[in-house]
Amino acid sequence: METPYSMPRIGDKAPDFKAMTTTGPLTLSEYNKGSWLVFFSHPADFTPVCTTEMSGFAVEMDDFFAGRNAKLLGLSIDSIHSHIAWVDNVKKNTGIYFRFPIIADLDMSVSKLYGMLQPNESETAAVRAVFFIDPNGIIRLIMYYPLNVGRNMAEIKRVLVALQTADENKVALPLNWQPGDKVIVPPPKNLADYEARVNSDLEMVDFYLAKKSL
Repeated sequence: METPYSMPRIGDKAPDFKAMTTTGPLTLSEYNKGSWLVFFSHPADFTPVCTTEMSGFAVEMDDFFAGRNAKLLGLSIDSIHSHIAWVDNVKKNTGIYFRFPIIADLDMSVSKLYGMLQPNESETAAVRAVFFIDPNGIIRLIMYYPLNVGRNMAEIKRVLVALQTADENKVALPLNWQPGDKVIVPPPKNLADYEARVNSDLEMVDFYLAKKSL
């Protein structure tokens, strides 16, 4: 059945919007300019799985994400007042402070724009979506999780490093790649490239699959 909501795709320009957040008004294109953006939705404030996830992002905000030139942006279909009360509650109970902006999407406009509302899962709660948007505003990778399964922070971090590594070095990354592992060199485009490759010191599985260390 066709969904009534838009579903942005990898390679699309991230749909722009203006929204109110816990840190004030925000325009996506301005917030994203010049940096990577990890934009994620959660079903509702004051819920257990969401609290663990948002806490995970908050803990990694400065040391990891800022260190990788990446900003964070959260969203749920709750009010600013609910968001602030939840931020306060978590800070008092755990000492973890959600300082990144969280969009108040009561009218569900941003959720619909990004395909975060999936009717067969819920009509009124956003699924656990994650959009990786590069400094040019292009959607590079999308993750979707159902309401009852929390995300994997290690994989979110790995994906960001992988995207940046692939861009910076013009390479591809194999199954289960981790920082420090060998990368895949793009296959030859012509016979001259092929001849250079077979005479190179690359780790050759075959002419089309060659690896190297960075």
